[in-house]
This record gives sequence, C-alpha cells and structure tokens, in this order.
Amino acid sequence: MYWNEKIECMSREDMTALQNERLAAQVKHVYDNVPYYRDLMDKKGVKPEDIKTIDDLHKLPFISKADLRDAYPYGMLAVPLKDCVRIHSTSGTTGKRVVAFYTQDDLDLWEDCVARALTAAGATSDDVVQVCYGYGLFTGGAGLDGGSHKVGCLTLPMSSGNTERQIQFMRDLGATILCCTPSYAAYIGETLHEMGLSPADIKLKAGIFGAEPWTNEMRRQIEELLGIKAYDIYGLTETSGPGVAFECPEQSGMHINEDNFIPEIIDPDTGEVLPEGSKGELVFTSITKKAFPLLRYRTRDICVLSKGKCSCGRTLIKMTKPMGRSDDMMIIRGINVFPSQIEAVLISSGYTPNYQIVVDRVNNTDTFDVLLERPAEALDYEIPKREKALASALKTMLGITPKVHLVAPKSIARSEGKAVRVIDKRKLHD
Repeated sequence: MYWNEKIECMSREDMTALQNERLAAQVKHVYDNVPYYRDLMDKKGVKPEDIKTIDDLHKLPFISKADLRDAYPYGMLAVPLKDCVRIHSTSGTTGKRVVAFYTQDDLDLWEDCVARALTAAGATSDDVVQVCYGYGLFTGGAGLDGGSHKVGCLTLPMSSGNTERQIQFMRDLGATILCCTPSYAAYIGETLHEMGLSPADIKLKAGIFGAEPWTNEMRRQIEELLGIKAYDIYGLTETSGPGVAFECPEQSGMHINEDNFIPEIIDPDTGEVLPEGSKGELVFTSITKKAFPLLRYRTRDICVLSKGKCSCGRTLIKMTKPMGRSDDMMIIRGINVFPSQIEAVLISSGYTPNYQIVVDRVNNTDTFDVLLERPAEALDYEIPKREKALASALKTMLGITPKVHLVAPKSIARSEGKAVRVIDKRKLHD
C-alpha cells in the first residue's frame, strides 16, 4: 500500500532529475534569503550557480546545531515572518533551543511524508490512530496527528501520560495504530498486563515508534506485549519532524522521502562524503521546505544508506536504524560505547528495557555502572550470579566490563516521553 505511488516508486533517473531541479532552486532561495548561510557559502567561495546537480552538493558548507543556536531565533529564516504559521522546537538539553519555522506549504509537505509512513504500516481511513507522542513544541504529536488526518483516520490526540486512561480509550474507541516513543509503548504494554489484560483485549494491529534509539530486541518485546507489528519512523525537528524516513513491511531499513530530503553519509571527523554502503554520519539537505530550509545539516546520527531493491516496491533509498550518534557516543576508559549496544545485550538476555547507565570518574578512572530491574521471580541468592553473567555478556559486546546492579522492580523511573538512559557524571568539558 502506498500513499503516493508515483513518488514512492519513482525510477532512480526520474528521482535524480527531480532532486537536481529542486536542489538548484533551493540553494538560490537560501542564498538570496538567509544572510547567515550566504556568508558561509561566500567564505567557501561557492555561488548558487555552482550547484547544478546533486553531484555538486559536496561543494556546499555544512550546517550544525551550533550554527542554529548561533542564528537563534530568526537568523536561519528564509521567508518573511508573516508567511510562517507555526514553530516547533528541540528540547534544548544544552544551550539555546533550536526553533524551526513552517509555512502552510511546509506543514502540508510534512504531513504528506507522515501519511506515507502511516500507509506503509497499513493505515487507511478505516483506522483509529492513537497518538501518544507529546504535543506542543515537540514535533512528534503534531506530525503524527497531521499525517493521520491526511490519511483520514479517526485520530485520538492523547499526548503522553495517564497510562491507564490511554488503555481505557484504546479499548473503548478501538484504537488500531499506536504512535509514541518505544519506551512508552513498552510501558503501555507492561501496564496492560498489570491490569490483567492481554493483546486479545485491544484492537491494535500496528505501532509507529520513534524519537529515541531502540533495538530490534526491544521491537520484538513491544510486539509481544501489545500483539502488534512495530514500525520505526525517523525525523528531526530541524528538517521538519517525524516522517523524514519510515519503515515498510520488509523492515530492512527506513525509506527516506528523498523527494524532500537528500541524504549523504560523511566521515564525522573529516567531512568527506563516503560511498553508498559506508557507515558514517547522516547529513540531510531539505529541498522543498521554504521557511527553514537547511542545506547539508549534520544530524550526528551514525547509519548506512542503501539503494538496494525492496520487496515492498518502493525505490526510495533506505537508511539503517541509527547505530548511535557521533556526539552522544560515550568513551569509557578509551572504549567507544553506545547505549544501544547495552540495550541489545540486556533484552536478548531476557530483561526489560528499564535500565540506566551511570558513568563517573573517580581518582581519574572512569566508573561504569549499569542499573537494571531484577525480574520479580528472581530469588535473592540468584542475584550475584545474574549480575556476573550480565557483566560478562556486556564485556563480550563492549570490550569493557561494567558493574551490573539488579535493583528492585519498578525502582527505575518509567518514561512517558524520551527515556533518560545515560547519566554521565564526569566533567569532560570545561
């Protein structure tokens, strides 16, 4: 099932021609209307007429989150403010928030991208979509809400929280598709079973989960808890929001809506563009967004791109799930560690995804602790043996041994938004 078959199944030649045309127009639009980016281009000695095709992309300067903070709030705006109808914003965990602007056309294009994701997950106008992403400045709620309306689904704009009420509405209104963060989906599944219910008591058939890293092990656990097929969705506030890329039923990567976003993979250290199939940092260029169009935006997500044929019939290039981030990777005692690696080990060992990683530095030596809820059935005398086995499995995966602590069930705070997985107490920066 396709939302826009012409685009989603377009030949590579036609897609390249469309991208070339849109890229050239977008570069001129940005150069003419965004002094901040024009200065970056001038410093690099690049003019709009130098960018004729996607093969010229590498000539353009990168944009990073630091640039967006420097240009806050209006420095990257490419249209008159009176043409904008909405903003969204990042969570602002460090420094200033990034504020993204949208024209009405920008919103329509974004919702079209999300409609493609919903349709790929099986949504039609007969479905009831329960949106438990946060609403407000966060793009999740608004993005899935708009895409759901576009498909013609009955939309339940629940936001997150009040999980028992979520389950009540899910049952009473017959929700068939759930949209939220994967950690909240797992919590809804846990709560459902604690209420004495099972997947047979709800009508969910699919879930669209994103906004935080999650593993295939966690996918299988959510699918079992809720009796659904779980789909990944990818997006960034800086480029629009969820719907930049989405999974189809084959689930061998996420199709990028490349009629709107041109992806590149670069070496995160040198900025060199890497060939297809290489693992590196994902960079996006928005070629249709008018209010806040970013050229060569460094996402910091590490992944691989592939143009291989997909059994679903879509020809859109695919990206793997992000394999970590070039900026949130932890270096512990000289070893590169990604939280997703730890999660994969814990879940494949039969534990819940409720865990925290605590890193500190004592006497100039890194400490590395993994806190994990003990299974309710685990007997006290088994705990040391279980902790030792997990520490050994983690060492095999990471090349470094953490101290594992099995703590009381329900003692790690559940998340109704983005789960806080890592607590790094080291003062690594001035």
